Amino acid sequence: MISLTLQQALAITHGTFDAGVSQKSAPLTVAILDSGGKLISLQRQDGSSMMRPDIAIAKAWGALALGCSSRKLAQDADNRPAFISAVNVLANGNMVPVPGGLLIKDSEQNVVGAVGVSGDLSDLDENCALKGIQHADLYSDEL
Repeated sequence: MISLTLQQALAITHGTFDAGVSQKSAPLTVAILDSGGKLISLQRQDGSSMMRPDIAIAKAWGALALGCSSRKLAQDADNRPAFISAVNVLANGNMVPVPGGLLIKDSEQNVVGAVGVSGDLSDLDENCALKGIQHADLYSDEL
């Protein structure tokens, strides 16, 4: 199983935080999961509220569990609410279907993990996550 290293996870986090600062976001929380869904890194900017770690992890977990961005999960929730509700029950409530969770891929398009960002509006969370992935010279097929 191909997965992220701690150094790659930290690079994604730093790139995400830098993007947040440049876009004047509210304090962000960044969760990075490996390809097996286990937490590699969880970092909170000063002032990030107490639920943000849980939300960031759930955004990343949902993306990894269903193989698509949490934005796509939000679209599915609009189009197929019963399905997403049922999946969230199966996931023990560990999925948040709003933008901010992205799959992380290597240069050969293998999924190596996922990132979840929470703290500002979901669209900005997602944009910062993408910038973080790019900062680490990795890829996502979203946006």
